Amino acid sequence: MILHVDMDAFYASVEERDDPTLRGKPVIVGGTPEGRGVVAAANYAVRKFGVHSAMATAKALKLCPHAIVLRPHMDHYAQISQQIREIFHRYTPEVEPLSLDEAFLDATGSVKLFGSVETIGRAIKQDIRNELTLIASVGVAPNKFLAKLASDMDKPDGFTVIQPDSIQSVLDLLPVGRIWGVGKVTGQRFGRLGIQTIGQLRALSLQQLQDEFGQYGEHFWQLARGIDNRVVVADREAKSISHETTFAGDVCDMDALRAWLMELTEQVARRLRTNEIQGRTVHLKVRYSNFDTFTRSKSVSPATNATNQLWSVALQLLTSELPDRPLAVRLLGMGVSNLQKQRPVQQSLFAEERDEKDTRLDQVADTIRNRFGTASLRRASTVQHNAEHKPRPRPE
Repeated sequence: MILHVDMDAFYASVEERDDPTLRGKPVIVGGTPEGRGVVAAANYAVRKFGVHSAMATAKALKLCPHAIVLRPHMDHYAQISQQIREIFHRYTPEVEPLSLDEAFLDATGSVKLFGSVETIGRAIKQDIRNELTLIASVGVAPNKFLAKLASDMDKPDGFTVIQPDSIQSVLDLLPVGRIWGVGKVTGQRFGRLGIQTIGQLRALSLQQLQDEFGQYGEHFWQLARGIDNRVVVADREAKSISHETTFAGDVCDMDALRAWLMELTEQVARRLRTNEIQGRTVHLKVRYSNFDTFTRSKSVSPATNATNQLWSVALQLLTSELPDRPLAVRLLGMGVSNLQKQRPVQQSLFAEERDEKDTRLDQVADTIRNRFGTASLRRASTVQHNAEHKPRPRPE
């Protein structure tokens, strides 16, 4: 049984916790309406008006004119995210972070110490509430897809268990849009086939799905049956380290995508350094609104975990290597592979001096953040993006 822990409206919930006068009021965390800002997070009070993450702040305020708009405090959220992960690691070392606010956990090996996986999930949820005054929704299920689905079934403050013998009865009545990868455009294609529920999708043969959706047909066929063979991969075992986020609505603004990509790169780079590993290949993943998915990669030498170097490559892939087509992005991901143990910093000349400088700057920055908190230091080059465009990573 796998756990998926997802913090409820994380950024907005942190702001409400820190300022109790905000509780019960519609709160948006994101850029200002005067700029080109986007909604990074929306609390449940403002979601009632149709506001969601990745929406332009100006549009959000048309839906809810009396909403309170707050600038993001990304370093503060990252510090709290680290505290949440420390709670996870009390119960299991098998933790696969997805973003600042969610992770998969495999607690199978901890059952003899703490009780059933369900018991462990409830303990984690309670520890987060007691120690951080924040609310998490938890899903428990036989695999990642189902655990993620379960954590989202009773939000906020949910705890849902999908037992192996109830998988199909749970899935069949759900709308087909709950299948990972089925967005607005793909949902419309299913609609034209008369498919509204996962149960109806399951009635289609594998061949029918492959004829309609090509290589993704088998993906839909398996998930409709609750089949997902992915395992929880802790950082120490990973062949690659990545983060990706699926947007609530299509993102059509390159500035917003740059901001999301910067946040993803920061997270990946810090995970690399925390685990004392470096990577040689940078990957970019972009999924468009019609479900077309493009991956681009570029290798660097030597291997690195320096944020600036990874960001430079990732940005090049985003701005120069994608097909020439209208920008309507549903998912954005960034990762690093060809991992190796971190090499010692040695004295060198010319081109490598910049690499060593970046590495040392990251080491100093991490030391300061670990000691004084992540809010104690920020990159000057990203302050404008942090203020205006930082989104809420939310992978599927």
